[in-house]
Amino acid sequence: MRSFFNLLLIICSQLQVVAQEQPHTDQSMYVVIGAFGIPRNAIEFTENAKKYGYPAQFEMNPKRKLFYVYVLHTDAREAAITEAVRLQKNSPYPDTWVYKGLLGDNPQVVKISENERKAIIETLVQEKKINSVDTVKQIPTTSTAKTNEPATEIKPDEKTETKIAAPLAPADNRAFVFRITALADRDTLAGDVDIYDPDSNNKRKMATYRGNDVVKVKPINKSGNMWLHCEVFGYRKLELPLNFNNPESTDGVTIQDNVITVPFELARLQKGDKAIMFNVYFYKDAAVMRPESRYEVNSLLEMMNENPDYKIMIHGHTNGNAAGRIISMGSSKNFFQLNADNKEGRGSAKKLSEERALLLKQFLVANKVSPDRIQVKAWGGNQPIYDVDHPSAHANVRVEIEILED
Repeated sequence: MRSFFNLLLIICSQLQVVAQEQPHTDQSMYVVIGAFGIPRNAIEFTENAKKYGYPAQFEMNPKRKLFYVYVLHTDAREAAITEAVRLQKNSPYPDTWVYKGLLGDNPQVVKISENERKAIIETLVQEKKINSVDTVKQIPTTSTAKTNEPATEIKPDEKTETKIAAPLAPADNRAFVFRITALADRDTLAGDVDIYDPDSNNKRKMATYRGNDVVKVKPINKSGNMWLHCEVFGYRKLELPLNFNNPESTDGVTIQDNVITVPFELARLQKGDKAIMFNVYFYKDAAVMRPESRYEVNSLLEMMNENPDYKIMIHGHTNGNAAGRIISMGSSKNFFQLNADNKEGRGSAKKLSEERALLLKQFLVANKVSPDRIQVKAWGGNQPIYDVDHPSAHANVRVEIEILED
């Protein structure tokens, strides 16, 4: 218990320092060098960066459920991009990126054009703030993941040796980082990685690990073979084969300081794709969402805002086709809580599934998404994932998002 309070005191002291700086506004720019789901890892990463002279701080982004470690907070776009490019070229943080917006309130990755990048690099070289050829010092840390980009530029006439992946010594567990990012802009995404056993008859799921943090992974069979699944709402599922004893045989996997980094670069959904909103839950017999649905519903809103050409179909489903009572949202427009002004009536399972789909459409429209971009379709219990009496039948109660146009 004492260690928990000590950790809390450290977090509070960090946040107090942040609060004493310039105010955080929707125009704020953050030069971010790391993102972590576990506060202890964020603290360790921040302290390591400080030891090497970087003015690192961290702050929670509840929208992503991640702690962001950043080294610059400014309102000046050019200053933020210049610092980000400098760190990408000449620091231990080649993954550095820039966020704009109030942390926790719809942050957005700042897109840096190639011309803008080249101009900044030329200026930094002229001012002798970076070398014409990148030089990256390596610092020991167990709480960050590296990308697969080379740390230095390689001249065309230089000879390179082909890296041959060699099996590792036997071990009861190994340290992994499952690095989950968006393919388009390298934005760090909160998500999990499921591990399946390909040697079993029915390809059983054996374990689930949180992404972007160092985790201890155990072998699941004698061969070492694994099948990794990563699915984050709004992005296409990515599956990778990996061998526990020879992880570098999988393209893109790297090992540094005994930490194995597996990159998952996820592409946005495309026309024809359909994604289940696994983390959207409804009250019993109600077209009202439970509070824990906020995160994924906000992810849907973010997806629509980031992709203005998207048009979607929201599919509503129930568990079974029995008619019954239907509780609907009232005039207070509380999407995530039952209250006194809820309306109650009766109807078919198809009607309930329609009202649940319409509820998500209402949420998006209330947040300035054009209703012309959203259609709904009600299925009732006609497309179950499991039998009505199956132990997992609650998963039949769901909404799915289909991309109609992108």
